[in-house]
Amino acid sequence: MRKPLIQLLFFMLLILQLTSCITTHQLNYLQEPKNKIPSYKDTISYKDYHLKEGDRLYIQVYSTDEKTNTLFNGSGSSGMQTSSSSGENTDLYTYLVKSDGNIKFPLVGDVNIKGKTLREAKETLEDAIRPVLKLNSVDIRMVGRTFSIIGSGKAGRFPFPREKVNIYQALAMAGDLSNSADRSKIRILRVNENGNQVKTFDLRSADIINSEFYYLEPDDVIFLQPMKEQFFGVSTFWVALSTVITTYSLGYFIYKSFF
Repeated sequence: MRKPLIQLLFFMLLILQLTSCITTHQLNYLQEPKNKIPSYKDTISYKDYHLKEGDRLYIQVYSTDEKTNTLFNGSGSSGMQTSSSSGENTDLYTYLVKSDGNIKFPLVGDVNIKGKTLREAKETLEDAIRPVLKLNSVDIRMVGRTFSIIGSGKAGRFPFPREKVNIYQALAMAGDLSNSADRSKIRILRVNENGNQVKTFDLRSADIINSEFYYLEPDDVIFLQPMKEQFFGVSTFWVALSTVITTYSLGYFIYKSFF
C-alpha cells in the first residue's frame, strides 16, 4: 500500500517542479503580441508633460543687458551650474509652482504656468518679462524630477537623467528585473489632475512603445511583483534537469527508507 503512495508523491513532486519552470517566453522583452501578450496600438501615445503644483523650475534669463543677466542668473557666467548642485541651496535658485498655478518671478510678480508644457511656460514667461526688462529669451527646465521602483527585491528613488525616460531605461537604472519578477503585470502609479491613476501592462510586448505609460512622468511609482514560479526558480534546461534528478533521488531515498 505504501509503494503506490510513494510513487504518487514522487510523480506529484516531479510535475510540480516541471510546471514551475521559468521560460524565456516569460522573461524576454519586445515580443510580438500574441496569445497572452497584449497589443497596445489603441492606447494613448506619449504627450508632453504638463506642469502641476509642486513642480520646481530652474529659469535662466538671456539678455544683451549684463545687469539683467546678473540680476536673474547670479554673478556667475551660467546659473545652470548652480542649479545642478546638490543640497538645500538648490531651492534658492528654483521656482515652485504653487497651488494657484503661479510662480513668483522677480520684478514681474505672479505668472500662471500650471497645466502648461515647458515650451508653453517659456513663451508665457517671456511675454510677461518683455514689458519690464530688455529680454532675448528664457530657458526653463524642471529640477528634482524623480521616479520610484518598489517590489520584487527592488526599491529606490531615481532622478531623471534626461527630459524623456522610458520604462526600459528606468528599469535599467535599477539594475533590470530579476528572473522571478512578473513582467506581464507591471504597475505604474501616476498622479494627475483627476487623482491617482494605476496602469497595469505587459512589459514583454513590443507594442508597449505605443502605451501612454511607456514614458515616465515625475513622481511615477513602478510596482513589481514576483511570479508564482519563483519558489523553485527553475529558469534553464540544466537547472530543470538538476531539479528532476534531485526529486528522483529524494523519491528513491524515501522508497528505500520504507522498504
